[in-house]
Order: sequence, then C-alpha cells, then structure tokens
Amino acid sequence: MNAAIIDPLQGDFPEVIEEYLEYGIMKCIAFNRRGTLLAAGCSDGTCVIWDFETRGIAKELRDKDCVCAITSICWSKSGHYVLVSATDKSLIVWNVLTGEKVTQTAMEKTPLYARLYPGSCTPSLCLACSVYSAPVMVDLNSGKTTVLPVSVSEGANGHSLPSRNKISDDPAPLTPACFNKHGDLVYVGSSKGEILIVDYMNVQVRAIIPVAGNAAIKNISFSRNGQYLLTNSSDRTIRVFENSLPLKDGLKTLDEIGNSLNELSDVEKLKAIGSQCLVLFREFHDSITKIHWKASCFSGDAEWVIGGSASKGEHKIYIWDRAGHLVKILEGPKEALVDLAWHPIRPIVVSVSWTGLVYIWAKDYTENWSAFAPDFKELEENEEYVEREDEFDIVPESEKVRELDINEDEEVDILSVDKDSTFSDSDMSQEELRFLPPCPSPDVIEQQDKFGGGSSTSADRKNPGSPLSAEGGQNGLGENHLPNGLEAVANSVAGDAGGGETRLKRKRKPSEKGLELQVEKVKKPGKKNVKSPAQSLKLQSSSVVNDDARMPVVQDDGSDYYQ
Repeated sequence: MNAAIIDPLQGDFPEVIEEYLEYGIMKCIAFNRRGTLLAAGCSDGTCVIWDFETRGIAKELRDKDCVCAITSICWSKSGHYVLVSATDKSLIVWNVLTGEKVTQTAMEKTPLYARLYPGSCTPSLCLACSVYSAPVMVDLNSGKTTVLPVSVSEGANGHSLPSRNKISDDPAPLTPACFNKHGDLVYVGSSKGEILIVDYMNVQVRAIIPVAGNAAIKNISFSRNGQYLLTNSSDRTIRVFENSLPLKDGLKTLDEIGNSLNELSDVEKLKAIGSQCLVLFREFHDSITKIHWKASCFSGDAEWVIGGSASKGEHKIYIWDRAGHLVKILEGPKEALVDLAWHPIRPIVVSVSWTGLVYIWAKDYTENWSAFAPDFKELEENEEYVEREDEFDIVPESEKVRELDINEDEEVDILSVDKDSTFSDSDMSQEELRFLPPCPSPDVIEQQDKFGGGSSTSADRKNPGSPLSAEGGQNGLGENHLPNGLEAVANSVAGDAGGGETRLKRKRKPSEKGLELQVEKVKKPGKKNVKSPAQSLKLQSSSVVNDDARMPVVQDDGSDYYQ
C-alpha cells in the first residue's frame, strides 16, 4: 500500500476481517519478534508455522508421540525455536528451521501457559503456569523445576496451591506469571488480587502491589517496550500499570528502595516498595454489558489495548486507546473467541475462534487519489483564513538561493543502517530467523481413466516399465482395454501354461490368413456415411458379436486361425 495515498487521519487499528486461515482445529497463536511468521497450536498436538506475508504454511511440527491439544505457544527471541505446552503435561522445544524436537520435559500438572526466558537466544529456561498450581521455573536442559511463591506469608521458604476465588468463573483457574522485558524479574498475579514481584534466582518476593477489588488475576503480560503491565481480573476489568523500574538492573533498584524503608515491617515494607514499582495507569471495562474478557493484550507500540469477549455466542474484540476511550468494537462470526494477538509492527489483529479458524483483522484503507501540491491541505468545510504579513511578499531569487545552505562536499553515508526503534534491543549473538525457506513437495500423479480417456501418452501404454503403466497395472487401469476378447484369451492361455502365475502380456504374430483378410479389407472401397449415434452404437455392438464369433484358436504349433 502506498503511504502517500492513505488518509493520515485514519486510526492505526484494524477494522474488518481481511482473511482467515484454516488448518485443523487451532487453539493458540503467537507471532515471532518481527511479525513475519505466525505459529499456531492445534488440538491434535501439531504446531503449524504460517508465513504471514504469503499466508501459506511454511512448516509443520508434529510429534508422533504427542496427540494432545496444545495449550500455549511461545517464540524464542531469535526466532529459531518455539516452546509449546500440551495437555499431556509436556513442554516441547522445536527447532523451527530443521523441524526437529530439541527437548521435551514432563510436568506434574497440565501447563496452561509457558514462556521462554527472554534474556537468552537459546532455550534453556522457561516459566510455566500449570492448572491449580503455583508458577514454576523449568530448566529445559536438566528438567529441574523451582516453585515460585504466591503469597507473602510463604516468602522464600515454601509454596502452596493458589486458592480458588469465589467470583471467578474460570473452569481451570491458574496463577498467571510473566517475565519483565529482560527477564531478571517475574511478575505473578495471585488469586487474592495482588501482583507479586519475585526474584526467581533467590525464590523471594521483593514487592507487593495490591489491585483494587481484590479480584483474582486471570492474565498478566508486559508490553513490548516493557513500560506497561496489563492485567485481566475476574471482576471483568482490564487494568494497565505503568512500570517505574528501569528496564535493566531492576533488582539493584529494588535493593536501593528496600534499604530506605528498613523501619517498616515485612508486609508494609513490601507494599511500600511495590507502590514505587507499579502505578495504576488506566482501567478498561464494558460498563453496559459487564462482560468477562477471555484474552487481552497490547498493540505493538503499546498505544492500543484490546480485549476479547468471553461470551460463547459472539466473537467481539474491544479496542481502546491508552487514554481509556473505546474507539472500535470488532464483531466477527457467531463463534466464541479463544485467543488473540496483535501484530508486532502493523495494525493487524489475529484471533482464534472456537471452531479452530484464525481470523485476520486488518485496516480498511481509504485511498485518496487527489493530485494536489505537497503543501496543499484539503478542507472538508470552509474555514476563515488570515494570511501572514509576509506570506505573499516577492522574494528575490538571490535570497532563495542563499537560504539553501548545503555542503556539497560532504560525503553521504549509504552503507550504515539506522537501528529501528522497535527492535533497538537486538543484542543477540545468534542471527534472527525471519523467514523459512520454501520446501517444494512433489506433484501427485493422478490415476488414468479406466476407459483410456486419461492424459497418458502412447509411450506410457507401450512401455510396461514406466511408473504410470506399473501403477495402472496394479490397479487394473494401466492397459488399454480392447472391445474384443483377444487379450483376454491370450492372458487366459498364458495363465494356463504358467500354472496360474502372473506373466507379462505379449503380442502374437498374426497368421497368413489373418494378413490376407486385413489386405482385402483395405482394398475394398467404401463410402463414409454419416450415421446417427444410435446407429453407430448398434454397429459397434454387432462388431463385438462378430468378433466374439470369430475368436482365434491357438494351435499346438503356435499359429492361430479363425472359426
């Protein structure tokens, strides 16, 4: 799309369904860091990688031992690996480029949510949130797990199962957790309506942030820039918090804040530290319908917040700006929404329906082909304009030239590449995987028509060793079936002589009498009359009867004659 013909007054959020993707029954989706590949987990344990530019399947990751539904999927920072969690209590890491399984870890309970450590390009550590269990840190190489605390009373000395909240309508509650931008801290949303900042290396709670209403937190996630934290609570409210900690060295800042509050008790101190870490920025909810939210996330630049309705009979996506204004409600088919994701750099939302289809919501661009001057502004209604004092003054040409102060001797740098602000943290030792090479599949050979009306050539019919002839011979379709019984008799004779063994068909040498009859037919002049289809069909049937009446008889010396 040409940016010059796009109306700049349009908002950068999707409006209509542009396309849908279909592959089995997809349950969860995730974009890679650049937004060029889309991974989807299916109900049969398959992980399919879509090329989002061409909307075609680039890779299928399938484990013959895993046929259970996938609950979550996550990309590594470099894009070379994906982590999937399944209902068979397993965590599997796949190599996207080769399609091989790297590691597989068995969990005690079904993981509903798993995320890779963002501080490394190679998958070595992940955060898993299982049903009716506290979040755990999993070492993917050794399989060792470390349970994180979910309440203040436990601190770093123990762990317990999260209590089920009475107002929660989630059939499988879990304690959600996520890494911050660089992965040095873990933010846990408890069932008591609190956000805990946990140092997972020392297994210690470092700060507590109470959430208004004390409702159980169902989902928690950071924006791509790490400046905002989003929570989805069971009180039907989506909240956005502003992160006051630095993106790097967050533990050092927590130590400095804690040293200045030593006079407070343990719980009060943790809450005081938390008040300086997260500040409530905005709340989003539907004040009319009071609906629950199935999923929620930020846009790529954190300017928009979206929430997917949890109602079973509708597919609605609410879009708010960061100021709290509802700007758009996307209404899809009458199918429940399961998961959604916003494209990292484009105004595109991808949602998964209950039937397993993936819908792509894009912007409905309005093209403006008006040919005006670059500095011309098109007005929708008349406006009173007051000209400047020097706007229409005549300026000498010499002064215009003098204003252009350009150093023509300065060298222009055409080799350096400016860093994109969206991916300014690309401090990766491994090259990022953006696209997958195509893998062409061989064409499927279609079977020939039974009555010789297919696309096979005469060479395929004559050569019994060709693939088409061999395949057709096995299916009974390879040879051209003649209307008379010559080949049938020849095959029966050959079968009797060989004791019932299968033999290749051979061509018989015609006898002298047969050659004489063929010569006489050629010499007889005949008129070509046009016959109706009924007459031609009658003649064909009579010729078949005559041919059957004149069947060849094989003599002992190998010659044949006609009766």
